[in-house]
Amino acid sequence: MLNSETPDSPMVRAVVFDLDGLMFNTEEVFNLTGREQLRRRGKELCDDLLRQMMGRRAEESFTAMIEFHGFQETIEELQAESREIFFRLLPDHLAPMPGLWELLDHIEEHSLPKGVATSSSRAYLEDLLGRYELQPRFHTTLTAEDVHQGKPHPEIYLRAAERLGISPEEMLVLEDSEAGTRAAAAANAVVVSIPHRHSSFQDFSAATYVASSLDDPWILSCIGG
Repeated sequence: MLNSETPDSPMVRAVVFDLDGLMFNTEEVFNLTGREQLRRRGKELCDDLLRQMMGRRAEESFTAMIEFHGFQETIEELQAESREIFFRLLPDHLAPMPGLWELLDHIEEHSLPKGVATSSSRAYLEDLLGRYELQPRFHTTLTAEDVHQGKPHPEIYLRAAERLGISPEEMLVLEDSEAGTRAAAAANAVVVSIPHRHSSFQDFSAATYVASSLDDPWILSCIGG
């Protein structure tokens, strides 16, 4: 899903990462979780529902599930069940996405600040980053609790730029979902989408560039070659 034409590499002053499916393969675990949760109800996880849920805050994702299938459970009930399934599966499936360590090292070699902007909760972000001792490597982190409106609204990326002390146009955002890509593009950031097998069917036309991994040469060139 690489872009047919490679754009010129902008020189950016900061890099902001999405979390799920971008830094870690947690979308694989979420997919397994969603399939199990729906299997218990005689349903299947289809692409239409997956598109509505991926990259959004938990409340918005479970609202989409309830409306799509007409479930009678509350958001809180579905979320609690999902959390139990997810954390039971996580130890056997969690892994960093290809190129993560290489990109982090490259950014640090060029002394650029970096952040994380996720639709997930702060407790979840700290849990995930803590498993790899990553939180000290980021200058700022934003979560669902830090914004009023979730992706695809640009609020989280506008706040990220503000915290990093730069204009959004000077910020490189790395995303794996359509909702996140649209949010970053609406903030006027330089946005690179890195689809995986669970998001490859989504629309990434709003991206500045579509890459195959975090250590894509074009991404590295934006940071200093």
